[in-house]
Amino acid sequence: MIRVGISGIGFMGWIHYLAWKNVPEAQVVAFHSSDDKKRRGDWTSIRGNFGPPGAMVDVTALRAHATLDALLADDGVDLIDICSPPHAHAPAIEAALAAGKHVLCEKPLALDAAEAQRLARQAVAAGRLLMVAHVLPFLPEFAFLLDAHRDGRYGRLLTGRFRRVIGPPDWIPDFYDPARVGGPLIDLHVHDAHLMRLLFGMPSQVTARATRRDGQPKFIEALLDFPDGRFAAATCGVTDSPARPFCHGYEVQFERATLQFDFAAFSDTAESLPLKVLHADGRLERPALGSGDMVDAFTTELAMAAGLVAGRHGDSVLDGTLAADALTICQAIDKATLATQPVAVR
Repeated sequence: MIRVGISGIGFMGWIHYLAWKNVPEAQVVAFHSSDDKKRRGDWTSIRGNFGPPGAMVDVTALRAHATLDALLADDGVDLIDICSPPHAHAPAIEAALAAGKHVLCEKPLALDAAEAQRLARQAVAAGRLLMVAHVLPFLPEFAFLLDAHRDGRYGRLLTGRFRRVIGPPDWIPDFYDPARVGGPLIDLHVHDAHLMRLLFGMPSQVTARATRRDGQPKFIEALLDFPDGRFAAATCGVTDSPARPFCHGYEVQFERATLQFDFAAFSDTAESLPLKVLHADGRLERPALGSGDMVDAFTTELAMAAGLVAGRHGDSVLDGTLAADALTICQAIDKATLATQPVAVR
């Protein structure tokens, strides 16, 4: 049994707690929160944009720690699941690795690509796993795309366009602060950068344009060129449109089919263009993708993390080096928004 300690009981900590309950070979045995009410089991203040609201939790069988140091000193924990705010990720990871723990961290791995790369190297040196919870590959529409690429069912992947846009993130007052959250590239586009890294490899150069707020990119259009001549495009950022707080999707071309998916949450309802496979011979396929419950995707993700700790998996989409590469791509796009020529990705 993999013994899990959760660091940070906010929205993502709550979702991870619910998902871990569905992973048979893992058990949450401890958690860390600086909030005395949460340590007593009152998680009712938690709210998010999917899943159930926070609730009263029976914590009598859990060890509730007031500090991260106390959680890291808990010998009964094998894996630290870091769900703290983005600026706290890197120091928490460093401390957890130094304490001899395996680590699963919510995205982003860090707020800076160089620091992310350093953490990935530190994990290797410590002989511990550093996994980053990029959940996108576990959402049914994106898992289907990734599987199609890996098994070659539609031939070679040619190109694609990816979109991730939100309304004003008023609930995150430091959203554009590069030292706290990192803005749209680090908080939003990192999902698609990670996915494109899995699909295409590392780009060789980037061209990008952006509107800006507080000196940071706000709404970004980017074109990524890859060493083999392929390219992909991405749209991400923030629009001043509270009536549509979130949308994402993609259109990806293979040799023998195009995959298309779009989803948008509006203030009154959610609308979707479900995944379709547009075959080159004219056939239209609408794959069945299961329940669509977001918590199910997190359960699959955390089950993979538990399997990695148990030594059952090899290469993984949760790998910390891939997460560091995603941040490298994001920073190259950031630099490209201020350049008149394409920017090399290093």
